[in-house]
Amino acid sequence: MTKPAPGPEQPPIPVRLVTFNTHHGVGEDDRHDLPRLAKLLASVDADVICLQEVDRRFGARSEDVDQAVLLSRALDMQLAWGPAIDRGGEERPPHGEPHRQYGNALLSRLPILISDVHPLPGGGEPRSALRTMVELDGGALWITATHLTTRSAEERAAQVEALAGLHTEPMDTGVLVGDFNTEPDAPELDALRQRFTDAWKLARARDDQAGWKFWQAEAGNTHPARSPHRRIDQVWVSSGVAVAGASVLDADGASDHLPLIVDLEVRSGV
Repeated sequence: MTKPAPGPEQPPIPVRLVTFNTHHGVGEDDRHDLPRLAKLLASVDADVICLQEVDRRFGARSEDVDQAVLLSRALDMQLAWGPAIDRGGEERPPHGEPHRQYGNALLSRLPILISDVHPLPGGGEPRSALRTMVELDGGALWITATHLTTRSAEERAAQVEALAGLHTEPMDTGVLVGDFNTEPDAPELDALRQRFTDAWKLARARDDQAGWKFWQAEAGNTHPARSPHRRIDQVWVSSGVAVAGASVLDADGASDHLPLIVDLEVRSGV
């Protein structure tokens, strides 16, 4: 019996993804302004938004609001939540301590099929990874969002090893995104470079906020927002994901970081 001829190759699926360290909604003017942040995120017209430093009733600095839920409602997007810090009980005052959380949020126009949270190794401020799978029309995309430590290269290396281990061989359409608190060519990111590609370098088109600093043109720097000279907010893609374009957006003072926008091309399923 002869095998049927293979069908035509399916075109890749476009997905616009944003990663942004929100500084818990506090901008360069030291004001907590969630509507400003929501307006900025809405302007990007993204399919998936990965946010770091998000508060959920964490305290006065963010007016004790649930930023994750409020942003998901404002943008009419599904929410996956990955706490790194989790304090207090289930009851709200005056009957008990409020449940205070801080960590990573993923907002999606696409159906979220899987969502789990993985604590990362290291001391000091707790760090975690939020791993999700979103459904595409003819495929799927694994997204792991994180925020690595500032403490040491050694601790970041251990965290990166744990992150890389969350993506197994069948997960060939996947991305790792977030605030890595180091440059993409840092030695501690070696475990990523062995299995993933830096989306900024892979992008066929690039644009950033270098302005008149021509020597930084297309450098992709995202921090600090006022005069960016570090590329610590990154997207890494696996073999089943191409990158049409990448750009750094002006945050309009909404955070101490700038958002990174990446237009992905995800390989279709068989």
